[in-house]
Amino acid sequence: MTTAPGQEAPNEQRLRDAMTQALIELGAARDPRVVAAFRAVPRHLATPEVGPAKSYDAEFAAVTKTDATGVDISSVSAPRVQAMQIEQARIEPGMAVLEVGSGGPNAAYLSEMVGKEGRVVTMDIDSEVTDRAMTFLAAAGYQNVTVLTADAEEGAPDHGPFDRIVVTVQAADVPPAWMQQLKESGRLVVPLRMRGLTRTVAFVREGDRLVSDGFELCGFVPMQGAGENRVRLAVLHDTEGEEVCLRIDGHPEPDAKALSEALFTPRATVWSGVTLGGMESNEHLDLWLTTALDNLPLLAAKPGARERGLVASASPLGVPTLVDGGSFAYRTVRATDDEDRFELGAIGHGPRGEQLAQRMVSEIQTWDREHRNDRARIEVYPVGTPEDRLPAGRRIERRHTRVTITWP
Repeated sequence: MTTAPGQEAPNEQRLRDAMTQALIELGAARDPRVVAAFRAVPRHLATPEVGPAKSYDAEFAAVTKTDATGVDISSVSAPRVQAMQIEQARIEPGMAVLEVGSGGPNAAYLSEMVGKEGRVVTMDIDSEVTDRAMTFLAAAGYQNVTVLTADAEEGAPDHGPFDRIVVTVQAADVPPAWMQQLKESGRLVVPLRMRGLTRTVAFVREGDRLVSDGFELCGFVPMQGAGENRVRLAVLHDTEGEEVCLRIDGHPEPDAKALSEALFTPRATVWSGVTLGGMESNEHLDLWLTTALDNLPLLAAKPGARERGLVASASPLGVPTLVDGGSFAYRTVRATDDEDRFELGAIGHGPRGEQLAQRMVSEIQTWDREHRNDRARIEVYPVGTPEDRLPAGRRIERRHTRVTITWP
């Protein structure tokens, strides 16, 4: 950052320091250079409408634009998520970095990471977004960032190749241009949606394929333009404030009417005997479930649905749900006698609800017994890659790629 000392209120630096300390405590910022970057960038200049204190909240994402249906389509991501992705990217001084999905502050963090000898290109399809980014970068004093208004489906061919590509919007696919413009052994960090589940995955390029080197749970606004591929909603209950729906992402077309009727039938609950600690994430379990079970969309519900007793979980992102005709079963938890531990189970509805709940619990037990300490391997191959080149496991077919999820 080139802002001269004394140009901003001391309180703003204190807010940055407090935010950065929170990032360290959350484990989001570990590299000293990442820590220094977050202490330097005056991110509050990008969101003057929310005020400095909110801007420096480690978990606050500022939505800057929604579409006609109310879906968030542009935001300044929360500092924790930005730090997490930059850690995944492993950026070194002097590198060339492409950011897909602009906003301003993240490009400034990337600029801090590459230093004066490096360069950053940030791009977005929306001119309002890039105008905001340019205004912020000029006000903050960053000069080695190029801002482009373009559809990222084609990348930035006039500015590549890149050592790193960091994608800050949810993508369901990896366009060929990203692979072509990424150097061999370069890293692509992308919030990749796989059968409804989104993980920000750090990929390493190995020839014509990408191989995962870690991933984190995340949430991002969806890609726009040629690469847009949004999740479809199958509504099971539409009373305002207690809506229930299935998030469909390449899953078979559900019988929404039959499933809606099943929702109001008595529930069958099956418990697994498998427990999680209160701070232990279920992200790896859910990835195992989507690998092992075929028809597994996500059940999302408003809080009012839980209050009415329609569902036991009211996650806005959704919980894995096994569907078969007019029956379904979804993952759930309950408190145990042990402090801060929760037992995993499944709740079923419909004629085969109990059998589906048993099936899901069986896979929860398999994960606990065989994969609890494992991490999935995610690989991305070009569309048309022969079957004998793909590893065994879950395959996700997209327009440009074939994505595989395998376990040790």
